[in-house]
Amino acid sequence: MQKVITSEKVPIKLWLDELEEGALAQAKNVANLPFVFKHVAIMPDSHQGYGMPIGGVFASDGPIVPNAVGVDIGCGMCSLRTSLREISSDELKKVMGIARKLIPAGFKHHKEKQPLEWMPEPKSITPVAEQEYESACFQVGTLGGGNHFIELQKGSDGFIWMMIHSGSRNIGYTVANHYNEKAKECNEKWYSGSSKDLAFFPADSEPFHNYKAEMDYCIEFALSNRKLMMERMKESLVDVCPDVEFSNFINKPHNFAAQEEHFGKQVMVHRKGATRARAGEFGMIPGSQGTPSYIVTGLGNRDSFESCSHGAGRIMSRNQARRVLNFEQEKEQMERSGILHAIRNRSDLDEAPGSYKDIRKVMDLQKDLVEIETELSPLAVIKG
Repeated sequence: MQKVITSEKVPIKLWLDELEEGALAQAKNVANLPFVFKHVAIMPDSHQGYGMPIGGVFASDGPIVPNAVGVDIGCGMCSLRTSLREISSDELKKVMGIARKLIPAGFKHHKEKQPLEWMPEPKSITPVAEQEYESACFQVGTLGGGNHFIELQKGSDGFIWMMIHSGSRNIGYTVANHYNEKAKECNEKWYSGSSKDLAFFPADSEPFHNYKAEMDYCIEFALSNRKLMMERMKESLVDVCPDVEFSNFINKPHNFAAQEEHFGKQVMVHRKGATRARAGEFGMIPGSQGTPSYIVTGLGNRDSFESCSHGAGRIMSRNQARRVLNFEQEKEQMERSGILHAIRNRSDLDEAPGSYKDIRKVMDLQKDLVEIETELSPLAVIKG
């Protein structure tokens, strides 16, 4: 931990040296919620989000805040280790070429419904998920856009790894927006002094249980989405390297709320762009597409509500990155390192390494949160 701010209702504990002004204002809003428990924890990759900073963690004494989970409910990472120790540039190109045909990216969906075994079954208490179910059958196993990626990596353990970052696609976005609007209506009626950006559902209320059920469904869908993409990546690799085997599958969401025990009390922990890091629990912390990622084990730090960063974190907005970064310089940096990258033109600069914090510094700032098990160097990437 780098510093503690004590000017608000509860302390704000920061695992970074400086927090941008907008993100700090959001953290202070969270710290002044009437039901906030103990303190607010801000991870080293934190930056401004909607309502609550990305990389923010707080526990509530009961209520649930949809905007403190975010619009991509269940977004997270998965990875697995292959039995390969080497893969050539030509093999990488073939694998990624096959994968691009099997896994739609950006706004694209599958042209046909995917097998129903990949679809969680909605319940009567999840009307939005039920409404979106048919279209989600075409979206499961798709990457999406923004900072979502598929990456092949070389591990410091000598093995080739695969890692995927993606979420709950349109179903999570629809659920998030629906219930955030419901929470605002509820708060305007009953809690007129509360922040619209952090509108909440009181514990044990009907909308609380409805949102929690829909959120849990989206988390399950996001896991299925990542698992199906990983199956397609395995197929792509087997096509090129037939004798390959797979192990060490890890999955971790980083946009969710969950009932947990902290400081001797059952509380609702909200993690928005933050990964759970209980003692001995495996997780992943990715860099940008030009920098290392890490397999880690948690240290169970109480002050972070047993959490860590979910990545490197942005140092500039997407529009700013497209405006100020040097396209040739960013592209040359990637090519010099031999990475099969996704920077094709200026519009891709929002995901260039220069738009992100230094992942090594981020890891250094959270030595009390996680222990590095394996460093993963990027070999080839597909971006949404």
